Order: sequence, then structure tokens, then C-alpha cells
Amino acid sequence: MRLTDCHNFHDFRRLAQSRLPGPIFDYIDGGAEDETTLRRNTTSLERCDLVPSILRGVSNVDMSVEIMGQKLAVPFYCSPTALQRLFHHQGERAVAAAAAKIGTMFGVSSLGTVSMEEIRKAYPGPQVYQFYFHRDRGLNRAMMQRAKDVGIQVMMLTVDSITGGNRERDKRTGFSIPFRLTLAGMTQFALKPTWAMNYFTHERFKLPQLDEHIDMGGDTLSISRYFTEMLDPSMTWNDVAEMVQQWSGQFCLKGVMSVEDAKRAVEIGCTGIILSNHGGRQLDGSRAGFDQLAEIVDAVGDKIDVIVDGGFQRGTHILKALSMGAKAVGLGRYYLYPLAAAGQPGVERALEHLRIEVERDMRLMGCSNIKQLSRANLRMR
Repeated sequence: MRLTDCHNFHDFRRLAQSRLPGPIFDYIDGGAEDETTLRRNTTSLERCDLVPSILRGVSNVDMSVEIMGQKLAVPFYCSPTALQRLFHHQGERAVAAAAAKIGTMFGVSSLGTVSMEEIRKAYPGPQVYQFYFHRDRGLNRAMMQRAKDVGIQVMMLTVDSITGGNRERDKRTGFSIPFRLTLAGMTQFALKPTWAMNYFTHERFKLPQLDEHIDMGGDTLSISRYFTEMLDPSMTWNDVAEMVQQWSGQFCLKGVMSVEDAKRAVEIGCTGIILSNHGGRQLDGSRAGFDQLAEIVDAVGDKIDVIVDGGFQRGTHILKALSMGAKAVGLGRYYLYPLAAAGQPGVERALEHLRIEVERDMRLMGCSNIKQLSRANLRMR
């Protein structure tokens, strides 16, 4: 299978699976426990039907949106994800370049493998920095100041990961950073020598946002230990309110799922919330963001930008979320599989496919502008 054979999410996933060692593919592909929520994210979208309008004159289609003060050419963006150079040696550089080419926002993770300084210097478009709340309050302040000094426009605090999810696929293979693989896991690496050659012949793997704070050499702190030992489960609304004031700019919470929490985010001055269950990787059995979208939009949609992620694989999926009231949709696995499969050309191909799908589907819906989408276009089964 080649990149030119990839026409949709599932094609890119298959190509990534053929090129990645099993433990790394499972790290991207898997969710928590029984992976119920992982599956539900997409099936919830498929339980919703679109009702198109006809004869509306859609010779020109405007797909642009504005979220948290950022103008995007398309109603989706590349959400921050960790460890990207583990999947392909280009890592965040490939994703940032592809996002800039299509005119959308890209996010750097605090567990990213390329520095926010490098990405910010290379690509002047909309960027977000995603970080976690650490026990070390000084570290939290330093990370925000660093992002401000670089010129990041949007701060994103992930609030659904105060401890790591129970990801049993990783336990079976022994996947961690650094590698502490089981015999079965090591065998999977041996079967993919091309990945190993690329990994070991390019620059050393590192986490530049955390280099000064985590020892990635010797008896290295694993990613699972990072979540359990460095993050602060005692984080409260007061802590977040203090950070919002310190940042004094566009600030969003990622992982909001209830109306009460959405209202509280408005009260403390957040400018955006992302309805997310972390791609089904944290609390298995939790609701899909799409299923919570209507009630949260109704409660706070006129006061704060409501965004959603999780399970989006098609242009029609994105139009359903926009029709329900979301301002934009975040993508994760959708671009990670093509990154793993082919680096920057893969991500560019995937994002362009999605852009074409959204434009085509808007024409078929009879909508020339995102603002014309509404719940009148939807029916739930």
C-alpha cells in the first residue's frame, strides 16, 4: 500500500499500521480499558443524520471560521498531541507545515518533541500551546511565560488528565518512554527495521518543552510516571482562575464535558472550551463530546467558543458538529496516522482530503457559509 492509495481515515490508518512497530501503533490507536469511549466517539456521530437543502445557489463556499481570536481557513485544526517524532522523524515540523499550508491552527504539546520556539519561528500562523498542571507551580508559571515570550496566541490547559488513563494495550507491550518493552514488544520492533533506521539515524529523541524539568537520560522518567508523579490531581478552579489571569489572553480548557463546568469556565474568564474525552484514552465509559455538544452550546455558546474533538473522520462528521453549534473541530488521530505513514506529504494529503470533503459536503447541504449550518440540518435517530 502506498500514500497515493490513501483516500480516507481508514486507509491512512492501515498504512501507518504497516510501517510502525506494533507498540507504537497501539499507543496511537488505543484507548483506555475496554475502549468503549474510543469507539463511541465515532458511533455517536453516525447516529446523527444530515438533512440537506437544495437549490440554494452555492457556487462559492466559505469554510472559514474564527475561534479564540484566530482566523482559520477551514473549520478544523490540528490539536496538540504528544511524542510526534516517535511516529515519524519529522514530527511536529511536518504537522505544522501541513497546517500552515491549509491555513489552520496547529498546537504544540508540552510533551512535544520539537520546541515551541522553532515552530513559532518557522510558521507565523495561529498556534496554541497545550500544557498540563504540575505540582510545581513555578514550572506552570515558567511554561506560560515561555509561551508568551515566543508569541503563542492561545493557551490550552488539559484538565482531564490529572492522572494517566488505564491503557491496557501499552501494558501488554511494555510501551513507555524510554522503551521498557516486553519480549513481544521487542519482537514487533524487530519486524519494522525501516522505522528503527529512521529513528536512530535522526536527531536524538527529546521533549524540549520539559528538558529543563525532566531527566530524559539514564533512569529516565517514563511518560506514565510523568502523569502520576509530576501532575497535580489537587488542581481546583481557583488554580485555573489564577492561570487565566496570569495569561491575560486567549485561554481554553480542554476536557470540559458538563454544563456546570462549562459555565464555570465562563465565570473565570476562559475564552474557549474543548469538549473532549482525550480520544477515549482517559475515563472509559465517559460520554462522547458530540453527545454533550447541544446542551453545552445552549448553556454557554453565546459567551464562549465551544469546540469539540474525538472520533472525527469525515467532512460530514465536521458538518454535524458545526450544525450542532460547535465553532470548530479538533483533530488528533486523523493526522497522526498519515504522519506515521508518510511524514509531511501524508499529513498534507489527509488535511487536503478533509478540506475537499467539507467543501463538497457544504455544497451538497446547500450551504455557502459555515454560519448557515444549524440544527435544522440534523435529525437524531
